[in-house]
Amino acid sequence: MKHSVSLLLAAALASVTAIGPATSVAVAAENQITILYDAFGKDAAMRKDWGFSALVEVAGKRILFDTGDDRDIFAANVKAKGVDLTNLDFVVLSHRHSDHMAGLAHVLSVNSKVKIYAPQDGLGGIYGSTIPSSFYRKDGSLPPEMRYYDGTPPDILKFGRAWQDANIELIDKTTEIAPGITLIALVSETPGTRELKELSLAINTPDGLILVVGCSHPGIEKIVEAAAAINPRIHLIAGGFHLVVAPDDAIAKIVATLKDTFKVENVAPGHCTGEPTFAALKRAFGDRYIYAGVGTSVSLGPNTGPGERRGEGPALKQDEITTYRRLARHEDLFGLVQARSLR
Repeated sequence: MKHSVSLLLAAALASVTAIGPATSVAVAAENQITILYDAFGKDAAMRKDWGFSALVEVAGKRILFDTGDDRDIFAANVKAKGVDLTNLDFVVLSHRHSDHMAGLAHVLSVNSKVKIYAPQDGLGGIYGSTIPSSFYRKDGSLPPEMRYYDGTPPDILKFGRAWQDANIELIDKTTEIAPGITLIALVSETPGTRELKELSLAINTPDGLILVVGCSHPGIEKIVEAAAAINPRIHLIAGGFHLVVAPDDAIAKIVATLKDTFKVENVAPGHCTGEPTFAALKRAFGDRYIYAGVGTSVSLGPNTGPGERRGEGPALKQDEITTYRRLARHEDLFGLVQARSLR
């Protein structure tokens, strides 16, 4: 099932050309986001499971965003949708939780050299990490056999990754990895996931920013704020908003922030957004709420969808951002602390 979202992407990234076989007739690839992994959906050919993965096809790029929780389920869903994983431009792994990256084993089995972007975690990160050897205290009075590296460690210690031969590039800060395509790197401050780094995918187009999020552990509102620094017009957000256990008042605040403060035009929520949040977003956004269950392809074509707002979205006023930040610091917006206290 396809839902039209007006994005006018024909000129989105002028320096990027469509990729296709040399002998083929030049036909522009359909711009769309296809949900390959989630726990809800209408497509009987797709297997449902907790996790997230989406194939983003835009401006000639084929980007796999996350890979779901189970290798075999991911492989089955990829096959059911007829997705060719050998022809990816790159993969983005939003964060280290297994429900977003365990299916990478299947990707590597068919495309072992594909470029993979992953967050730079701290010491012992699953995607690999480095740290100066100065991080540990030294005692020169010990004999060499009692000292790390016999007392002469390398300047930088390199730690292994779960996929040793994978072509992984670690992202430590928000980085434009291709013209108009940015990975937003933020860190969670939420109890339980504190210090977890997460990447979100932002694609800038003349019709606004397309934002694909994995689990939004740093806070969906903080991710959107960072995206608004690239382009204040947020045309579409797709993925998990991390409100699955949040109480109604916290959900209402986030929905209002997205709709009224950030002026988000369209939402296509999934994964950890939560059923009550699906309902709240549907009420708030109406026909600008786009169903995005597993197997769904959200069209990013030139057709104007019903209820579409036209014109530039206004930049955020400083007093709106200041008020929002004050509330975010002092209130349990996601309801996680409250949820734990009720257990």
